[in-house]
Amino acid sequence: MTRDPSKLLYAESHEWADVSEQDGDKIATVGLSAFAITQLNDLVYMDLPEVGKEVTAGEEFGEVESVKAVSPLYSPVTGEVIEVHSDLPDSLEKLNEDPYDFGWILKVKLSDDSNLSSLMNAEAYEAQCGEAG
Repeated sequence: MTRDPSKLLYAESHEWADVSEQDGDKIATVGLSAFAITQLNDLVYMDLPEVGKEVTAGEEFGEVESVKAVSPLYSPVTGEVIEVHSDLPDSLEKLNEDPYDFGWILKVKLSDDSNLSSLMNAEAYEAQCGEAG
């Protein structure tokens, strides 16, 4: 599956969410935007949550470390972590090449989708990144 960045939802903190429906549940695949990865530069470490952990929109769920700084990862959605991309911390160099397909971080079964309306579409997110650049 190839994920189209223009169809994703984005948080101000640069995480993206790809929401789909599976067996009647809304599942959000979460990752870090290409813009954020470029800003962080040489990634050396990523700390991910355990499966079963509850995450809340806008709250920290892990961190990513580059040679420059440690940055928190914020969940764009609220729910239960049902899958973690366990190969990602050992392959951080691939994030630069493929942040939207290989680069997914976790999957969350949404318990509350009311915050989805506060996420930005790609156009609004690109405008925010343009202002930041």
